Amino acid sequence: MQKVRLADIAQKLGVSTVTVHNALCGRKGVSSEMRAKIQQTAKEMGYKPPHISAKGAASSVNSLNIGVLIAENYLSQDTTYYWQMYQQLTAAAIDKNCCTIAEVLKKDDELHTMRLPRALTEKNIDGLILLGETNRQYIQNLLDKAKIPIVFLDFYNHEIADNAVVADNFYGMYQMTELLFSYGMESLAFVGSIYATSSIMDRYCGFTKSMMEHHNILPGEWLVEDRDSYGNLGLKLPHYMPDAFVCNCDLTACMLIAKLKKAGYRIPDDISVVGFDHFVSASYAGMGMEITTYEIDQNAMAKAALDKVLKQIRTPKRIQHMEIIPGNIRIKNSIRRKSPL
Repeated sequence: MQKVRLADIAQKLGVSTVTVHNALCGRKGVSSEMRAKIQQTAKEMGYKPPHISAKGAASSVNSLNIGVLIAENYLSQDTTYYWQMYQQLTAAAIDKNCCTIAEVLKKDDELHTMRLPRALTEKNIDGLILLGETNRQYIQNLLDKAKIPIVFLDFYNHEIADNAVVADNFYGMYQMTELLFSYGMESLAFVGSIYATSSIMDRYCGFTKSMMEHHNILPGEWLVEDRDSYGNLGLKLPHYMPDAFVCNCDLTACMLIAKLKKAGYRIPDDISVVGFDHFVSASYAGMGMEITTYEIDQNAMAKAALDKVLKQIRTPKRIQHMEIIPGNIRIKNSIRRKSPL
């Protein structure tokens, strides 16, 4: 007899697989009526949920509870990049017959109280994925006190957070910069606060590699900050304009383009702009469709992070390492070939 999947139940009821997953895992977001309907349908179809022990820990790798911790500041803006990444993790967990339990890391806990995730202290999870870069002291506290595998998704730190899955930030941005040189650009600026995150630093290093290979020097005012020490976004245009701006992310590229247009510049006729991520917030959705960018494979990153934490639960002494996931260049309407003089 063929095994009944969550997707089979979802198809029969005309709901999403995530809804079925939440209903059968006892999670919020599903009405009592729909939860009962899903549970009854699952029973009628012969669905067999993974066995959970009295302590709440799964008896096999295929029935584990995986915590996902997201810092509050990544959810406070209208951009939902990490929420989308979490959805990818949930979809990957469904395929593995696992449950994900999301928690938001409050700013006060991250910077002051060092309070651990509730799911961790109550021993409701078997592994944890930390999504996005957080305070180093908090990470160290988490590593010191947690007795379960922890995987870092979308950032790394070679000293304390090297068990990570990241995008190919270095070579991705190297390729984006090379693309501009191939279009005849001679003067390039980089937009991004390079000490804000490891991702921005890696992207800047990829940009710098290409610049050095072309014997191109970056003037001081063409290294443009795009956020303050608290992560608040904002930038100022330089006095002298380059042929093109290389932005550390698409959201920054959108902000830059808006400022350039307000100042009277035409994109890409006067100045070319490239971004990174292939993701923008709803407020810039239309503009984001036009930005030449490096598309991060969120689906592959989520699957890699989940596989990594599951393997380490199965084999606790497994060697930990950083895994780099490549992406793809998406050429759109924010760049143009520079006409020879």
